[in-house]
Amino acid sequence: MTSGGIRRSFTAAATLALASFGSVVHAAPGPWQLNMQRGESTWSQVPYHLNNISLAVCTVIGILVFGAMFIAMFRFRKSRGAVAEKWSHNTMVEVVWTTIPVVILVVLAYLATGGLTSWADTTGSQMTVKVTGYQWKWRYDYVDYQGKPIDKVGFMSKLDTQSDRTRQLGSGMDPFAVKVGDESTYLLNVDNPLVVPVDTKIRFVITSGDVIHSWWVPATGWKLDAIPGIINAAWANFQTPGTYRGQCAELCGQDHGFMPIVVVVKSKADFAAWLAGQQAKSAAPAAAPAAASSAAAPQTSQAAPVADTAKQG
Repeated sequence: MTSGGIRRSFTAAATLALASFGSVVHAAPGPWQLNMQRGESTWSQVPYHLNNISLAVCTVIGILVFGAMFIAMFRFRKSRGAVAEKWSHNTMVEVVWTTIPVVILVVLAYLATGGLTSWADTTGSQMTVKVTGYQWKWRYDYVDYQGKPIDKVGFMSKLDTQSDRTRQLGSGMDPFAVKVGDESTYLLNVDNPLVVPVDTKIRFVITSGDVIHSWWVPATGWKLDAIPGIINAAWANFQTPGTYRGQCAELCGQDHGFMPIVVVVKSKADFAAWLAGQQAKSAAPAAAPAAASSAAAPQTSQAAPVADTAKQG
């Protein structure tokens, strides 16, 4: 093959690789996808685009390096009578191949640092949810919403009954039959999902009640460790109503793999109705003892005269 043929083949291969890369970058998330999930939170776009930039840089560098290597191997091979150059160094080349990587790394570090800084900035949050990890479930406590405290709205969230029964040895149940609608939810569904409003900056404060866990929902673009005695915080702002699933991402014991996370994002009106219902439920048990004590009070007052009559007798 002539040098012109090699050059044309190399150009065609590079064009095909870049075209394939572009189609991967813009593909919709799905099973066996090759790229990161785009995410549904505003911040999740930061790591998604940073990953695309990094992959593009690596692809270009790989094409240049391996392309130059293969061209040298074929064009200047010994069978063609090529004679190797004998020189110790080239100052200009060394400056160039040192400066370019430094510039690339500085730019990537700048972008990554900016992304991490914005991720850690929970100021201006419109809602706060406390997440506590336990073996092997999660607890969610609603702290405040739109500047107002939320009183006594919290619950445990654990693996749903159908998945739990199916996973048992000898159950004879088909994991592929565990579905919600058309979605396969084996080991990915819970009895009580976390419910949040759409288009709201939500501050998550995350800790643990026993061992180290990690709260991870890919749609947020981040995961955060739940550590006993330490409060970690991050935020998310979901842009689209829907159901988003995740899992514990830190080995935490024998049932680590059975600790799913489900976040249900509702419209603000639907969330307000849901929250009002939860507050009514939490108020109902407190109202029942109060009613019982007030009903017992007349009986006590009626018993008192009987005692007095007995004393007079």
